[in-house]
Amino acid sequence: MKIFTLEEANALLPVARGIVTSIRKLHQGLGAYKNEAKIAAEGAERGGGGIPYGIHYAELVTSLTNRVAELDNLGIQLKDFERGLIDFPTIRDGRVVLLCWQLGEGDELEWWHDVDAGFAGRTRL
Repeated sequence: MKIFTLEEANALLPVARGIVTSIRKLHQGLGAYKNEAKIAAEGAERGGGGIPYGIHYAELVTSLTNRVAELDNLGIQLKDFERGLIDFPTIRDGRVVLLCWQLGEGDELEWWHDVDAGFAGRTRL
C-alpha cells in the first residue's frame, strides 16, 4: 500500500480527477447494457448468448478496467464509481487513515476518515 503525504496527494489530485471523471462516464455507459448483459448471460447458460453491440460493451469494460488499474497503480483507492469517490492512504497520529475526495469537491483534499469508518466518518482536515 502506498502512503501519501497530504502534499503528494494534492499534487496527484488533478491526474486522479481526470481518471475518475473517465471512470464515471464509462461506468454510466455500461449501465445502458445492464439488462442486455443479464439476458446474454442467461442465454449463454443455455448455449446461446451475445448482446447487440457486444463489441462496444466489451470495449467499455476494457476501458473501465484499464482506468481503474491506473488509479490502483498510483496507489489511489477507488471507493464508488458513480460518486467518483477515492481515498489516499496516509499516516495521521501514527496510524493509517484515508484522505478522502469525490468528484465535485475542490482542488485540494479537505477530508479524512479512519480506514474502518468509511465515508460516514469523514472529518475535515
